[in-house]
Amino acid sequence: MHRYRTHTCGVLRETHIGETVRLSGWCHRIRDHGGVLFIDLRDHYGLTQIVADPDSPAFKTAETLRAEWVVRVDGKVRRRPEGTDNPELPTGAVEVFATDIEVLGPAGELPLPVFGDQEYPEEIRLRYRFLDLRRERLHRNIMKRGEIIDSIRRRMKGQGFFEFQTPILTASSPEGARDYLVPSRIHPGKFYALPQAPQQFKQLIMVSGFDRYFQIAPCFRDEDARADRSPGEFYQLDVEMSFVTQEDVFAAVEPVLRGVFEEFAEGKPVTRSFPRIPFAAAVRAFGTDKPDLRNPLVMANVTEVFRDSGFKVFANQIKTDPRFEVWAIAAPGGGNRAFCDRMNAWAQGEGQPGLGYIFWREGEEDGAGPIAKNIGPERTALLRRFFGTHASEHVKVAAGLPGEFVRKYADLRPDGFQAGDAVFFVGGVPAKQYKFAGEARNRIAGELGLVAEDRFEFCWIVDFPMYEWNEEEKKIDFSHNPFSMPNYPIDDFLALDPADHAKILDILAIQYDVVCNGVELSSGAIRNHRPDVMKKAFAIAGYGEDVLAAKFGGMLRALSLGAPPHGGIAPGIDRIVMLLCGEENLREVVLFPMNQKAEDLLMGAPSEVTPKQLRELHIRLALPEKS
Repeated sequence: MHRYRTHTCGVLRETHIGETVRLSGWCHRIRDHGGVLFIDLRDHYGLTQIVADPDSPAFKTAETLRAEWVVRVDGKVRRRPEGTDNPELPTGAVEVFATDIEVLGPAGELPLPVFGDQEYPEEIRLRYRFLDLRRERLHRNIMKRGEIIDSIRRRMKGQGFFEFQTPILTASSPEGARDYLVPSRIHPGKFYALPQAPQQFKQLIMVSGFDRYFQIAPCFRDEDARADRSPGEFYQLDVEMSFVTQEDVFAAVEPVLRGVFEEFAEGKPVTRSFPRIPFAAAVRAFGTDKPDLRNPLVMANVTEVFRDSGFKVFANQIKTDPRFEVWAIAAPGGGNRAFCDRMNAWAQGEGQPGLGYIFWREGEEDGAGPIAKNIGPERTALLRRFFGTHASEHVKVAAGLPGEFVRKYADLRPDGFQAGDAVFFVGGVPAKQYKFAGEARNRIAGELGLVAEDRFEFCWIVDFPMYEWNEEEKKIDFSHNPFSMPNYPIDDFLALDPADHAKILDILAIQYDVVCNGVELSSGAIRNHRPDVMKKAFAIAGYGEDVLAAKFGGMLRALSLGAPPHGGIAPGIDRIVMLLCGEENLREVVLFPMNQKAEDLLMGAPSEVTPKQLRELHIRLALPEKS
């Protein structure tokens, strides 16, 4: 018989009844039922119930066991007594009557229990992550993560992509976040950097003549933590393709994402085709470039309803500032004073002056609330009809939404607002107000239960602006990725006058994001593979060729010696797993995450090093003075 086990704790069934077996695992839960001990023995594969009574030669040892002790158990498999089956367990029809128990690893007092799913402070969970990972939910999440990665890898190879590995030690480059630096011992005063992403390497792979690259790539960024972003490191599905257009990238990536989500969505519907929504349309319709399309509300520009109206708060600003707009957010079912006041108070808590509204009650055709009284019944009636079926088509077309995007609210209110509905208003310069408007849209839909929670809604956000105006420095800046190809005729782009700000700010880039349920999974782009176009793009943003050569000389040299048109994308593995596991924090799907301060509480990183190590690296510390 094997030293530790003949079977795992998840495999025994009725077919094993009568067999003598050996199991090893952790004491998950111990119950004393009138002198008979029941031990749920757990390993990676499942749970098996162990029974020891006073007649068992193993009983004295069983009495000493505590939660999370590691033991070996010998015994005979038998059917559970009638009425004690556990249909929720694969092993729930049988139990093992213990004849011998050996303690392999006793455990001290536990800082957090493994049995159950109680919430514990982050510091305790991360310091004792090995205990946290024994808990069923996290253990299941980590195993699902591996299965998801296997599925992604299989699907990518099935489409003709080849997996490459790119360097971990590389040169520092400004890619939007701080680098993690690694001092060189044999090159005093010089540093490697951990890659923020394999961006330059994967482009160089295309220039080297390979065609379809992918990698489950580790990325390192010295940035603050968020629920959807781990501090320190994360993994992404890094993809690059040669001789492709934006459509080719979409055609390659959509089936992978859709297939993986359908495989692991546990029956939840997944978008069949991903709608393409221009960045400008997304901002106007949803108040964000990361829209959660499970929320059916689409905002509408109703500035003309308030122009020269009696509601002077808006009317005066419309008259004095041509940029000022009023956006309306429907609230079906939100037509009562308590809800409207609650939303107004929420807006004030967000630093806004408030959130204007009109609501309709039975028998009050003209609407209720201060705004309704100020603009009068004719304009209120116009607003009421504005959100009906016919008008909603106008709303989505005016917002620039794609034709296949159906505004679900119109199906609920084909004739416009009814008694019990409300509409809220956000006024301001769109560039400054759209984010708050988007937050209000999400808040309204969330509180009214309008969000279809049990589904996965994907979309592409396309046509990002290439440049933006930097108000602080009074200059043109890159809006997103500076290495994207401008969606502009090349000869016309090369002839642009850098002083022609109006024309430059209208230029779009061939950049795209893929979004699911309001979570940005990835950004991507068709790359700028022309050195002359790249130099011009950087010159427009105020960067000379010397800066370009100093920071990206290797890439420039490569592009100048015959580079194919190429493009790619890099969906975040951690975020994909987070969505498919139904979690709201990446910590729940990563084996050994850091805390919010980028500290590894389990291993004690970052840590101090010895003076000898510093001398070998030719480094002297200049620590800030303690306050």
